[in-house]
Amino acid sequence: MNATTLTFRLAPSLKQEFTTATKSCNRAGAQVLRDFMHKFVEKQQKADAYDAWFRKEVQIGLDEANAGLLIPNEEVEAEAAAWRAEMLREMQDAHS
Repeated sequence: MNATTLTFRLAPSLKQEFTTATKSCNRAGAQVLRDFMHKFVEKQQKADAYDAWFRKEVQIGLDEANAGLLIPNEEVEAEAAAWRAEMLREMQDAHS
């Protein structure tokens, strides 16, 4: 594996606390930092992918609205009322 070195500054007290914490769980500090970096990168990639998906979906909606492909308000309200009624039934059944 190719490796590179990352150097950064931190307060001596934080370094000492980190070293103590990693020793208490029998882990090398470098491994803990690598694990953190992997998790951070994965989390950010997921956030970026979601953001791209969301922006695409919004654009699709805007394009459909601009093309006049709209759902009438009455239809939306009726569907929402049916959904609310179903949720209320499920809640009542769960408490029966």
